[in-house]
Amino acid sequence: MGLRAVGALHRLAEQVEAESVALAREQGWTWEQIGDALGMSRQSVHAKYGK
Repeated sequence: MGLRAVGALHRLAEQVEAESVALAREQGWTWEQIGDALGMSRQSVHAKYGK
């Protein structure tokens, strides 16, 4: 069913986002730069990935 595909795509997008944020941090990106790239506030992206 289409909903299963949507769920799988959502999980994949979350995984790619998390890996991309980790790589960006390793490369010296600030939380503000990452937030701008993702269309989120720096506080939101830090709360989600700053652990």
